Amino acid sequence: MENKKQFIYVLKPIPSLLKEENWTTHEEEIVQKHFNKLQKLLSEGKLILAGKTDGLNSDTFGIVILEVDNKAEAEKIMLADPAVVEGIMTAVLYPYNVALIQNRKPANQ
Repeated sequence: MENKKQFIYVLKPIPSLLKEENWTTHEEEIVQKHFNKLQKLLSEGKLILAGKTDGLNSDTFGIVILEVDNKAEAEKIMLADPAVVEGIMTAVLYPYNVALIQNRKPANQ
């Protein structure tokens, strides 16, 4: 059995995107690519959880919890995230350990 490690990266929208009126179809397309990338990671067994806070203000953030071989792999995934690559979100990576998790479908599905 492989010893996978868990990491979390926290995403925050850049300050100019904290106002809904500043969002264009360009940013929406980037977010769709970001979501598609997360779906791919889920299908590969590398994503445990991803989500974001409600609203759009200075407290808004998203999280991505990964289970991968090592920090280098987690960092590579984070830096390749379309929202990070395109500069609409900042991201910070942390080592992480999921302690408890409920086995259920997301509330919006």
